[in-house]
Amino acid sequence: MPRRSQPWVFLAVLAATEGQLAVAVLFPHLEQFEGKAFTARLIAYPVMILAAPAWWFLKNRARTADAPWAAFSLIALPFLVDVTGNTLDLYDTIEWWDDANHLVNWVFLMAGVGLLMLRSVRGPRWASWWLIAGVGSLLALGWEVGEYYAFIRGGTELATAYTDTLGDMVLGTIGAAIAATMLTVTAADRSGSVRA
Repeated sequence: MPRRSQPWVFLAVLAATEGQLAVAVLFPHLEQFEGKAFTARLIAYPVMILAAPAWWFLKNRARTADAPWAAFSLIALPFLVDVTGNTLDLYDTIEWWDDANHLVNWVFLMAGVGLLMLRSVRGPRWASWWLIAGVGSLLALGWEVGEYYAFIRGGTELATAYTDTLGDMVLGTIGAAIAATMLTVTAADRSGSVRA
């Protein structure tokens, strides 16, 4: 995405996510949607997608032309990937799909969050890396707690939840570390110097 991306990418991701969530809520009897808390997702996902833009616009009312739409789009992308994986029944038909999602989606998520963080956080490159990776690890933990309360504790996946949850948290943390590495390396390249 270009550095000064337009809002249409973000809006398209948001619309595609919400459209699929609406289908899941309207047709809950379809096997790929059963027992996966899609009514809660219909509410929670747009709140999570819109949190960063809402925060940014409240903080920067006078500078709407400079909105970091690329960062907002990266933050929204994991929600679209998750919902699309459910819509296409990939979680139940491809064994490694869930693991790949936790890794790749955390790269997307923390690339977006990291872009926002690097705009306002100053300090050594290693501190930025730890900040992005650490926030990503905390978000992975929070996500797993949310999944447990939304549909695991009373669902059919309870027997395998412990192993799956640990694996998902590790993969989310690795994804956050990848995003942190990409962002801190490119930030150093753009500045023309490497900070200690």
